[in-house]
Amino acid sequence: MTIAQKNTLFWFRRDLRLEDNHGLYQALALDKPVIGFFIFDTHILDRLEDRDDARVTFLHQRIRKLQQEIHARGGQLIVRHGTPEEAIPEVIEAFQIASIVVNHDEDPYARQRDKIIRDHCTRSGVSFHAFKDHVIFGRKEVLKSDETPYTVFTPYSRKWSQQMMDGGLTPDGTPSCFRSFPSEVHPGWYKAPPVPMPSLASMGFSENIHIPVPEPTFSVSLLDSYDRTRDYPAVNGTSRMGIHLRFGTVSIRALARKAYRHNQTYLKELIWREFYAMILYHFPHVVGNSFRPEYDQIEWRNHEEEFRLWCEGQTGYPLVDAGMRQLNATGYMHNRVRMVVASFLTKHLLIDWRWGEAYFARKLLDFELASNNGGWQWAAGCGTDAAPYFRIFNPTAQQKKFDPDFSYIKTWVREWGTPEYPAPIVEHSFARERCLETYRSGLNRQK
Repeated sequence: MTIAQKNTLFWFRRDLRLEDNHGLYQALALDKPVIGFFIFDTHILDRLEDRDDARVTFLHQRIRKLQQEIHARGGQLIVRHGTPEEAIPEVIEAFQIASIVVNHDEDPYARQRDKIIRDHCTRSGVSFHAFKDHVIFGRKEVLKSDETPYTVFTPYSRKWSQQMMDGGLTPDGTPSCFRSFPSEVHPGWYKAPPVPMPSLASMGFSENIHIPVPEPTFSVSLLDSYDRTRDYPAVNGTSRMGIHLRFGTVSIRALARKAYRHNQTYLKELIWREFYAMILYHFPHVVGNSFRPEYDQIEWRNHEEEFRLWCEGQTGYPLVDAGMRQLNATGYMHNRVRMVVASFLTKHLLIDWRWGEAYFARKLLDFELASNNGGWQWAAGCGTDAAPYFRIFNPTAQQKKFDPDFSYIKTWVREWGTPEYPAPIVEHSFARERCLETYRSGLNRQK
């Protein structure tokens, strides 16, 4: 049965901003009053292990601010706690929704969720529209000449960069594919009084104010020196935009414009993010399985006590321990150190990369499934990387190169250099040879 069709529902998901929001821009362009909608999805929240998860606090604060911003424009943001398949039909009926507009989300759960909602809309006579917003090039836009997806980053990056330039430049001298969508200036909101939103306590969570979230801005001077400072964890040389990209509190197009003008190395990091998003879309088996199936034959040691020591930053390798302690205390770890700690877990300790991936997913403020999965498989040697599995970081050599005066280590490992600091739980040369033999044996089993 078709309802009386009067209004448009814009469903905020990983695009929590009014500025340069592609889907919101398209929703407002439909020339029907737009109602904002957000749901604290219990399918997602119920999987979280910590009731004081700092990401939920951040999300709750951001939704409250977004609600205030929409109210200031005379509009309304409806906020629910529950499941989309229960909440959306109720909202469709209560607010006489003609169309639902969203931005794409490529995570496997999100794709399944959107199919359920799209099917309900079809049955109800409601149109469903989805747009690209969290990447510059998504899904099937950067493909090989035979229309198959790339599986190695370097050729993907070359094609991505070529397509970036193929569309020409805007008057400000940046690629046209970075052009913004001025959703923030459109007046077409549904006029309604404010409605309350669920509290953290009512959703079973407590507020976590102990882990600060970086601001969604950074200086041009930081970007100008990014290629020279990004690998040194004691230096404030990275943008810390991960959580804002994850939840869409900043526009990827705005970041890409800044990167294009100021630092191509930073732009390359944004391309890495898109590469992993593309891999997740085309190869969803990477969730829970190696990109290269032959690597699922590796016989991991999975020593639980050594995993605990790794989690707590008690391995006796100071760069590894500093990174883990930074993660546990702040929800953040410097990217160079992420590579070192991931390599140490998978190759020095021979603990399944999925254990580390899950721990990062629990702790990282900027957790994003595609990038986290891609990074862990890169470290374990079972992913898309063209380099062979025998890349094994030496944590001591990495420390000498990227934290030579121990500034980062002294910040997080206060007892380093004293009798209280533990001895290494494994010797590097021994661990390296053990790793190589274990990988060889696992891969030879395929032959």
